[in-house]
Amino acid sequence: MTTIIIGTMIGLLLLGFPMMIPLITAAAIGFYMTFNGFDNMGTLVQQMMAGIRPTSLIAVPMFILAADIMTRGQSASRLINMVMAFIGHIKGGLAVSTATSCTLFGAVSGSTQATVVAVGSALRPRLLKAGYSDPFTLALIINSSDIAFLIPPSIGMIIYGVVSGTSIGELFIAGIGPGLLILLLFSIYCVIYAIFAKVPTEPKSSWGERLSAIRQALWPLGFPVLIVGGIYGGIFSPTEAAAACVMYALILEFGVFRSLSAPDIYAIAKSTGLITAVVFILVAAGNGFSWIISFAQIPQAILEAVGVNQAGPTGVLIILSIAFFIACMFVDPIVVILVLTPIFTPAIEATGLDPVLVGILITLQVAIGSATPPFGCDIFTAIAIFKRPYMEVIRGTPPFVLLLVLAAALLITFPQIALFLRDLAYA
Repeated sequence: MTTIIIGTMIGLLLLGFPMMIPLITAAAIGFYMTFNGFDNMGTLVQQMMAGIRPTSLIAVPMFILAADIMTRGQSASRLINMVMAFIGHIKGGLAVSTATSCTLFGAVSGSTQATVVAVGSALRPRLLKAGYSDPFTLALIINSSDIAFLIPPSIGMIIYGVVSGTSIGELFIAGIGPGLLILLLFSIYCVIYAIFAKVPTEPKSSWGERLSAIRQALWPLGFPVLIVGGIYGGIFSPTEAAAACVMYALILEFGVFRSLSAPDIYAIAKSTGLITAVVFILVAAGNGFSWIISFAQIPQAILEAVGVNQAGPTGVLIILSIAFFIACMFVDPIVVILVLTPIFTPAIEATGLDPVLVGILITLQVAIGSATPPFGCDIFTAIAIFKRPYMEVIRGTPPFVLLLVLAAALLITFPQIALFLRDLAYA
């Protein structure tokens, strides 16, 4: 049964079907083989609907909507200008500014695609003009944008929290440390690259220009304060923080900055609706698939076959990291979280691992796989946005992937990188 289900999914993927079709088809085949027919097919449909019933998922369209509003407005450019004013003049400063801007905008939007568009579109021409190669520039933008998976708000963390029953608020807080660690590693590499490539430095901004940039960025900087401060202070739940984020974005872009007008509302709503529909269909299909494989005890069989149950806590984390990393090289991150998390749940519970630590590690592996060839989803986002060939987009990725793997190894070795702030906030 396991072979048939997995073979069906791989076959349909190779034939070019969208991911929801292999998931639903495999779940239907598993249902037929488990219950000897389709007589009670409504049970599978009920399980699919149950997947999108948790109220926590309301945060997903809210954060998508807020990100869309900010991407079309001025928030991104104001954040970029502030970062550039302070570190643009150091060696490799423009590249470091790009990574920092991606991190800040990730803390504002929670979306890697929105970050690629907002930051990449603004800074890629400047990076190329300054002397950075296009493969390095594209790899920097793609991989730095994936920090948005870790810095709250993170749509990946919301999906994992719903699937595993883990506190989304705790996941948000715990993601800050690893996100900043990756920013530090990327910044060091950017400086080293600029030295060896002999990239000239940018002009140094005066303190007057810096103060002006800070004033311009004060309003956008309110987003992470609103989200993290609201959740940490017990003012908002993650879902309520998402709604507040939308309201803040509307007030900012339509009222304060006046960068958007009434006709833009339709385009924003349409874009958000389309993305939300895709996400929710994947969540529903993934929940149905997870239910049928759990009912058939397929996860237990897979774990026994690879010896996870005898691996111990560290071994489980390593095997889990490898599985999620490889899966996200081929499949959409949301689907990977939905499918693989239930498979590893028995081993996670048996070894007594902290579900928040596991969630952060999974989110990190999702970020790595999303920017890794052959089919990392952010690679194709960059191809579509920047109109560059596939080989040029992936040429500069290996050093960044190695740094992300190093971050994962450090997280496994030193769990407090993620858990320190969580323990401090929820002591």
